[in-house]
Amino acid sequence: MVDKTYRLWLEKTINDEALHDELVGIENNPDEINDRFYKNLSFGTGGMRGKIGAGTNRMNVYTVGKATLGFADYLVKTGKTSVCIAYDSRNMSDKFAKLAADVMSSRNIKAYLFDKLTPTPVLSFAVRHLHAGAGIVITASHNPKEYNGYKVYNSKGCQVTDGEANVITEFIEKRDCFDEFFPKPELIEYIGESVVDEFINAIYAYSLPFDKKYLPSIVYTPLNGTGLVPVEKIFKKMGITDYTVVPEQKYPDGNFTTCPYPNPEERAALQKALETAKKVGAELIVATDPDADRVGVAYLEDNGEYRLFNGNETGILIENFILSTKKSRGQIPDKSFIVETIVSSPLVEKIAESFGVETLNVLTGFKYIGEAIDKNPDKRFLFGMEESYGYLVGTHARDKDSVSAVMIIAEAVCYYKAQGLSLSAALESIYRKYGFYFSSLYSKYFEGEKGMIFMSEFMDDLRKNPFKEICGRKVNEIKDYSAGLDGLPKSNVMVFKGDGFSLIARPSGTEPKLKFYVTAWDNDEKTALERTKKITDFIKTEV
Repeated sequence: MVDKTYRLWLEKTINDEALHDELVGIENNPDEINDRFYKNLSFGTGGMRGKIGAGTNRMNVYTVGKATLGFADYLVKTGKTSVCIAYDSRNMSDKFAKLAADVMSSRNIKAYLFDKLTPTPVLSFAVRHLHAGAGIVITASHNPKEYNGYKVYNSKGCQVTDGEANVITEFIEKRDCFDEFFPKPELIEYIGESVVDEFINAIYAYSLPFDKKYLPSIVYTPLNGTGLVPVEKIFKKMGITDYTVVPEQKYPDGNFTTCPYPNPEERAALQKALETAKKVGAELIVATDPDADRVGVAYLEDNGEYRLFNGNETGILIENFILSTKKSRGQIPDKSFIVETIVSSPLVEKIAESFGVETLNVLTGFKYIGEAIDKNPDKRFLFGMEESYGYLVGTHARDKDSVSAVMIIAEAVCYYKAQGLSLSAALESIYRKYGFYFSSLYSKYFEGEKGMIFMSEFMDDLRKNPFKEICGRKVNEIKDYSAGLDGLPKSNVMVFKGDGFSLIARPSGTEPKLKFYVTAWDNDEKTALERTKKITDFIKTEV
């Protein structure tokens, strides 16, 4: 079957010189042919994501065209007549976005296409702002340069969740990669700077009071992505002028020459920012990923070194700042709530509870946070976060938003400095109040068909032979979310909890890897740290 599909693609791409030559070049490489054709690039709640190249298991004009035709069929069936389309700085992003607009127009759907690369949160905002029926953004977020992706949004600006994604998939599967379509240019409208300005205004409405005499000096890197324009706009709104943009990473570069893995979770991606900050003596470092929905943070501590904060730590600092400031002003509304994912730190819920704020726990993926906002219209949303460096302040969007996060992080720095605290000292004070909660993430890649099989078998075996004890500590609670628990959709996640620790296992939804989330807590700092390390070391020996 794989060879038959490969031969078909050779025939169908005869007039597409680049892709055809790519296919001819692997003719004597059966492993490469199998990897490209053993499956169709899957479409799910995160849309599609894969390496750029020729084949059914790759991102190319044919797989993107097929997906868009199927999505268009779904929109027609559900009575939606317009769609917003955005794209990031990755290779082929602009071409895929224009293709998506052409396909949508061919099905009599008006396409609002951004005239230049645009952050994902702006797309989420634009869907709502323009009252569009849906949204598409071409991005592979923080994946390596070889990747691109295709995410779809509903009319609320939220990534589609399970039920809707399954229906869209059915429409896509009825389409063929080589189906023809005939664009209607009159149905494509280019949009640009004015929508970004409205987005910035909407964000700034959620600014909290802070003392401007404590404004930090900042080094910012957009990691060669889309964040530069909106982040500079929000700096201007805040009155921040003492900032430096990392020169090597200032402008779009789909090859990410100085950061091959443009993920702010990775220290290597921030290396240029750290070097720049040391040169200019900046106090705060912020880094946004290529589609500007995630943000990484580092801060100059009293010892003269920059401390990088993980996603949980940054989220906790933001949460504490928001709730403390609102409480001091009597502005915590009745029935207010925050949302976090089940793999994020339990400390988030503990802090919220101390302020009388409810916490909703959802599955991994910011789409579930966006969905939770809309499912609770009688309550007041205050903050959403996931441990993978994603945050949302405000209801202007339904996806994680690094631009509003940059704003609130800078304000939080001012808030803590007014108390004589660095970010580390502020985090320490939170731990001393609530307990020391430390987290660690261990990931391991498994590429190709064999990798997919291994990950599936590993999770199956974990269900059949679950951990009963971890590092000498009894597992008191096991949760298998594949059965659907806690009112949440079914998900390939296993949770193990004991006295003072949790270990969570799940395959990544966007990359070929298994992810293990370790959290340990104790009233003693050293004990919590040692427990976190031991459990992390334990899981490394099990995979």
